[in-house]
Amino acid sequence: MKFSWDAFPKPIVALAPMAGYTDSAYRRAVKLLPGTEGVVCFSELTSVAAIHHGSKESYRMLGWHPDEFPLIMQLFGKEPEFFVESGKILEDMGIAGIDINMGCPTCKVTSNECGSALLKSPQLAAEIVYNLSRAVSVPVSVKTRLGYECYDEKRFLGFCTGVVDAGAKLLSLHGRTRTQAFSGEANWDPIYLVKKELGVTILGNGDIKSVADAQMRLGTLDGVMIGRATMGDPWLIAEIAAAFRGEKYVRPVSMLEKLPLVRQHVRFAVEGSNEVKAIRELRKHLASYIKGFEGAKMYVEKVMKCDTLAAVEVVFDEIEEVLKLK
Repeated sequence: MKFSWDAFPKPIVALAPMAGYTDSAYRRAVKLLPGTEGVVCFSELTSVAAIHHGSKESYRMLGWHPDEFPLIMQLFGKEPEFFVESGKILEDMGIAGIDINMGCPTCKVTSNECGSALLKSPQLAAEIVYNLSRAVSVPVSVKTRLGYECYDEKRFLGFCTGVVDAGAKLLSLHGRTRTQAFSGEANWDPIYLVKKELGVTILGNGDIKSVADAQMRLGTLDGVMIGRATMGDPWLIAEIAAAFRGEKYVRPVSMLEKLPLVRQHVRFAVEGSNEVKAIRELRKHLASYIKGFEGAKMYVEKVMKCDTLAAVEVVFDEIEEVLKLK
């Protein structure tokens, strides 16, 4: 059955695309949690130019597991023809949808006129969406911000209208400008305005750190997208999804209760990968997980020196043994 944003149950709970974080291993770990069957995962951004030039690392980033479905794969770039080429590859891989990154604020991305830099080129942004949406049968969506340097209502609405008219079936809107990056408080009023004016499926993103935040921010929107707050706490996604269904989610409280999922996340990361490289890339996740108990800092320091799954498991065994004695 083909995925459709219009037909997908609302309110939507989505894992935000985060470079270096929302890889397949993390997405699979999230989807292991009870009640996350309907959670939509967005991949970390992948360059269409790199795909075009046959980058092995980029093709590795496109890897995914059926347990992650419905998976939305996010692409970034500026060449419409490269988006079409990459989109067809992704469609053949069976993903649910394709998201276009028009919101990344990092200089590495914007200096190449990609990511949030496309906010300055609404015609090119619309051209990318138009070409891609007509080349693939899966829904195309856009993630963007309130503006590049500042928020201008007319310009922002015009940009959103342009990409929707070009074929975008969903907009994920982060309540900050590119200049703000992740500083200050997210402004959701322009997001509600886009929903009112365009009626397209809209996800709000920015500063959702709890169930209360998600419930308060949802308003007239079709769903929420949660990113940084899930680092070290993927259980937040399941908790919000349960709350939107009117259910109670009993989240793990102690590190001892959290360890089974953390262990599985690490195992997912090394499957079919260079083990040393995978463990080193995973260290940032592990540092976020290991907290909330006496001696946590010492164990973070230990795991930061690990290069193999076996070494990480030894640290986890030590943590488990210590916590069971308390």
